[in-house]
Amino acid sequence: MFENLGFSELFLIMVLALVVFGPKKLPELGKTLGSTLREFKKATQVLTDEVNKAVTNEPEPAATRPDPPRPPVSPAPPAENPPA
Repeated sequence: MFENLGFSELFLIMVLALVVFGPKKLPELGKTLGSTLREFKKATQVLTDEVNKAVTNEPEPAATRPDPPRPPVSPAPPAENPPA
């Protein structure tokens, strides 16, 4: 998309942004844009991971999977005393 932008075009865009927003507001806008892009990238990665997990139907790791139910244990019958 931006393959054809050269140094002079980028310089012109930066000068226009400086004139429009001013030197005090420009760093704040850059910080906000960076954090927005970071959050978007994180959300996209989480969504991609969930879709891949659903498609491949991988089982959950053992650490997060609950233990299977165990059969009930009945008490042992009392031992018979041999006749004396």
